[in-house]
Amino acid sequence: MVLKIDLLDSQKHIRSSFYCGKESLDNYIRKQASQDLKKRVSTIFVLIDEPEMDVLGYYSLSSYTVDIAVLGESFAKRLPRYPLLPATLLGRLAVDNSQRGKRFGELLLIDALRKSLDVATKVASLAIVAEALDESALSFYLKYGFQQFKHEPMKLYLPMKSVEELCQNLEI
Repeated sequence: MVLKIDLLDSQKHIRSSFYCGKESLDNYIRKQASQDLKKRVSTIFVLIDEPEMDVLGYYSLSSYTVDIAVLGESFAKRLPRYPLLPATLLGRLAVDNSQRGKRFGELLLIDALRKSLDVATKVASLAIVAEALDESALSFYLKYGFQQFKHEPMKLYLPMKSVEELCQNLEI
């Protein structure tokens, strides 16, 4: 068995039994993800344990714009004064309940950060944005250096410079 993170393929990846306990995340991977991928609204990556094709976890990435006014002062002061700036949205990240405690959330997050950093050299992105669904998710993102938006504490961002440093420190 080999852990692998692949682009979602609705013809081969089994999503029907995915259950993380958050209805919006469960329904998304089962019912909406393949449509978003097909319509180029979002790119969805799934964690599988080959040769099995059951989805153990997943995340989605898409383009995003962020209002400079919602960012922390120390970060925003170094940015151009455009009203909206490019970012990458980590729209969803979930791990099946049967896989809890195996650090698959961390594995998926690091993979998402690496992919986002790689793409940022071709398509500008100043940060990765995520929205925590609950306090547990908030703590998870804060642990990796994400910062909270000024007026929306459940919405977070990680500057691309921090992503680069994190990836270097983890040697990935």
